[in-house]
Amino acid sequence: MSFQIIVQPSALQFEAGADETLLGAAIRQGVGLPYGCRDGACGSCKCRKLSGEVTLGPHQSKALSEQEKQDGLILACCATAQSDVVLESKQVVPAGEFPIKKMPARISELDRLSDDVIRLRLQLPANETFQYRAGQYVEFLLRDGDRRSYSMANAPHTQAEQPGVELHLRHMPGGKFTDQVFGSMKVRDIVRIEGPYGSFFLREDSDAPMVWVASGTGFAPIKALLEHMMFRQITRPTTLYWGGRRPQDLYLHDWLQGVVAQLPHVTYVPVVSDATEQDAWLGRTGFVHRAVLEDFADLSGHQVYACGAPIVVDSARRDFVQQRGLPDEAFFADSFTSAADSAGT
Repeated sequence: MSFQIIVQPSALQFEAGADETLLGAAIRQGVGLPYGCRDGACGSCKCRKLSGEVTLGPHQSKALSEQEKQDGLILACCATAQSDVVLESKQVVPAGEFPIKKMPARISELDRLSDDVIRLRLQLPANETFQYRAGQYVEFLLRDGDRRSYSMANAPHTQAEQPGVELHLRHMPGGKFTDQVFGSMKVRDIVRIEGPYGSFFLREDSDAPMVWVASGTGFAPIKALLEHMMFRQITRPTTLYWGGRRPQDLYLHDWLQGVVAQLPHVTYVPVVSDATEQDAWLGRTGFVHRAVLEDFADLSGHQVYACGAPIVVDSARRDFVQQRGLPDEAFFADSFTSAADSAGT
């Protein structure tokens, strides 16, 4: 049995079986509902149910609160249809031009960018064309069936000169996958990946000024957006905030300064929250999203792109919307939920 799903105000339609999530059905049929983690932990796929009945599967309360449920909101990643359904999602876009593929990949580079961040490059099969949007991610398929998600840090066009994809991985001590990456993984090892996934990419149908907010390795998809913007010669005013606990967490700080120096429409604001005397840090301090609040009294005419730790993304969305007038549909995010975050679902 399948049901008809309509997404307003775009009027995009797709069918969902009674045994698949609304998000899974949308991805399968090329309808671009917003999403991130796909397991009820980040809240990126939150949308309003205007009519119909759904069953909501396990999820975290921080992704969807009881009050939000009473207000008619659902998570598309863990909702299954029990009837025809009408949803409201102002961020939905027609997707589907880039098919999701499973493929083997060879480790071609393992480069330490800091004590706990590695730049990992994957060499893809020569006969495979891997298309994606700057900002999207791939999943590593582990032998026990688990998956780990990482954003591409290079824009798609860069594959013409240097084939493959670049990923930035932070070591999570005790982590099943990153312990392997920082320990036993070697160049030329073979892994399996699947993608592209994610609804985090530049909305090029707007000329609104942009604020980009990254924490830690949340810089990876932001780097891809920056490369894509340069390639497409997009000159929208952009302020890029990158936050870390210590200066070394801004692991491509010098590279980014050099790039931005050539782009008069881009401003780079590094922010460090826990600098010590030994760091001799002379830049901005505090939480990265609060630096945005200090600099912008009004975000009502902006678009915001935020990536990184869930607490940073959630705080930015809440405060930018409630305190600075940012339209909720102008906030685009990729919340980097870890395996530990997802375990609470």
